[in-house]
Amino acid sequence: MKRILVIGSNSFSGASFVEHALASSYDVLGISRSPEPAACFLPYRWSSGIGDMPNAVAPAPRRGSFEFVQANLNTELDRIMAAVEEFKPEFIVNFSAQGMVAQSWDNPAQWYQTNVIANVALTERLRHLVWLKRYIQASTPEVYGNCSGVITEDAPLNPSSPYAASKAACDLHLRTFYRQYAFPVIFTRSANVYGPGQQLYRIIPRTILSIKMGQKLRLHGGGHSIRSFIHIRDVSRATLTLALNGISGEAYHLATDLHLSIRALVERICIQMGVEFDDAVEIVEDRASTDAAYLLDCSKMESAFGWRASISLDQGIQECIKWVDRDFDCIKTHPLDYIHKP
Repeated sequence: MKRILVIGSNSFSGASFVEHALASSYDVLGISRSPEPAACFLPYRWSSGIGDMPNAVAPAPRRGSFEFVQANLNTELDRIMAAVEEFKPEFIVNFSAQGMVAQSWDNPAQWYQTNVIANVALTERLRHLVWLKRYIQASTPEVYGNCSGVITEDAPLNPSSPYAASKAACDLHLRTFYRQYAFPVIFTRSANVYGPGQQLYRIIPRTILSIKMGQKLRLHGGGHSIRSFIHIRDVSRATLTLALNGISGEAYHLATDLHLSIRALVERICIQMGVEFDDAVEIVEDRASTDAAYLLDCSKMESAFGWRASISLDQGIQECIKWVDRDFDCIKTHPLDYIHKP
């Protein structure tokens, strides 16, 4: 059995990737600083799929094993490394990070501590592991800042928030390790990821829940920022492909060809849920350092591996609505707003 370590396994992307890896016959070790959340946010704990959607079937019979270790990357590196050295993974996928753009302005030192300092200490230890074949760093298109047109992986880094700068700094650090030590890092930069199980403060689940609970959605700046949204299963599929076959030192974009405003996204959700946009939304002031657009060229991933996103936005929205309906009793007990953990 091949072994994969998932750092940040309790994150939305991490938990979804764990499910994909287990269904693909990999043994998985998950590490996160927080205890496992409620099962409604962990796809690898689900026993059934979301409705009857063609690409939302129940998880495949699990052929790999899963072990979870709760440990904080900032304060328990020795404990993490002991677990890593015992498990001996061939592949490591790192989803751990302090996220959130707007909140990173409130205490930027915490973002740099987790996203840079802790990751430098981690990879300094990992680079000595002879069995490690590839290390996938889940980066972000935020590192490019506000861009015009569709950008490729060689676009200059130009971050415009502490969050983006901290992620760019970690990417630059890992580039030096690749050049100096041949550290087998690969970078993924995904468009806005979504899907069942996502954090409730993200735009798609938050819109669905606001409508379902009869509340007004606060739409910052009128929702004019342009984005591309990609389903988490497409991202998980690409991530495993890169872990197995990606070229070390390279970055790969993961996105769809559909570019639309946040407002247009919310309008699609309103249509599917049978409500009027003006009845469901309240326009409020925009947030600081919101990039107007970052649109990603994915031709590198397609030409190298034949990968393309396969789940349409409308289908993905339907899945998210079905997830909220199915697990509403669990979901409604959790806060809608982001709660920062230092």
